[in-house]
Amino acid sequence: MARTTTTKYIVDAVCRAAREASAHMGRADTAQKNAALAAMAKGLRNRAKWLKEENRKDVEAGSAKGLSGAMIDRLALTDARIEQMAAGIEEVIALPDPVGEIERMRRRPNGLSVGKMRIPLGVIGIIYESRPNVTADAAALCIKSGNAVILRGGSEAIFSNTAIAQILRESMTRAGLPADAVSVIERTDREAIDHMLAAEEYIDLIIPRGGEGLIRSVAEKSRIPVIKHYKGVCHIYVDEGADLAQAVAICVNAKVQRPGVCNAMETMLVHEKAAGEFLPAVSAELRKQGVEIRGCPQTLSLVPWAVPASEEDWGDEYLDLILAVRVVPSMDEAIGHIRRYGSLHTEAILTKDHERAMRFLRDVDSSLVLVNASTRFNDGFELGLGAEIGISTTKIHAFGPMGLVELTTTKFIAFGDGQVRT
Repeated sequence: MARTTTTKYIVDAVCRAAREASAHMGRADTAQKNAALAAMAKGLRNRAKWLKEENRKDVEAGSAKGLSGAMIDRLALTDARIEQMAAGIEEVIALPDPVGEIERMRRRPNGLSVGKMRIPLGVIGIIYESRPNVTADAAALCIKSGNAVILRGGSEAIFSNTAIAQILRESMTRAGLPADAVSVIERTDREAIDHMLAAEEYIDLIIPRGGEGLIRSVAEKSRIPVIKHYKGVCHIYVDEGADLAQAVAICVNAKVQRPGVCNAMETMLVHEKAAGEFLPAVSAELRKQGVEIRGCPQTLSLVPWAVPASEEDWGDEYLDLILAVRVVPSMDEAIGHIRRYGSLHTEAILTKDHERAMRFLRDVDSSLVLVNASTRFNDGFELGLGAEIGISTTKIHAFGPMGLVELTTTKFIAFGDGQVRT
């Protein structure tokens, strides 16, 4: 009897059931998947009162443990947040279903027609922290893309995550799809994550969502491919000859519009020929917004209230109203700085020179490179994906925001008329 209640037994049972469910999900048509998603959205709205009651248990436990006000806020479910979850699922319903699409058909000299068909990845494991809305958001994207999903949230949100998952699983059953396509590992000990990361025969991909410490720990332990996104050290390079008024507006937006997110600018690089006019102008606007500037010696000479930058500042993801600023003698120097300190997340160049813009696009190696626009646009919705499960800074299997298409892969297909190989 004791064996059946061990963490390993429970995790293995969830993984086996998800693998079996994934075969059904791969065959489900768009109408069935959309029906399940519609039932999920309706269920969340209809049971909002119960969700808030379950969420209150997490909030009270978090307060007793001394979680910060910011953490409690991330944890809390309100009527507005439950409505956002439901509306987010309905947005996924409206997205095109990529499963079954046939791409790049071509005829070989022997008459064989060869192409690729888009298929689900299979079983996706998602390990995340704090925000209960991830349970609904991630499940919706996985279901629409024909996958099964295994969710392991943080212990601080266990009642909320379990309640949301119960509604989602009941909705799957109503639509004639297997409930085990949406599973939550309810064990909150770290051993549960370790067993999940070893379940390579059941899980096809692991997506961790949270702080750098969580992601590095998952990547180090996993036997399964991991989509990584350690941090967002995002740069804007202000080139010589840039439209300086436009550059001020873009840089202020990139830093202050929402400083605590991964696509906010953390370092601003300025060509020395633009610095004399640009830095006093942009720093005045940033100061009004409460931004602390940590600068190189040339920056300090132009922005007297700035503080000296340390070597550590160039690689920091502040997630706060702090900005590292460096004056560079050339675009080569700016690109070299990005290569050394960047995190392959988001970079931008502000310039009026088309050739220099194109060179920056070619030479800078990040998941999104922009010309004359804010780094804040590295987001699935803003880039036209409709929704995303996260931003990958791993080039295999995806690079950048991961929407429905990125939660699928392709297999080769071929149509013949009796061809045999000689």
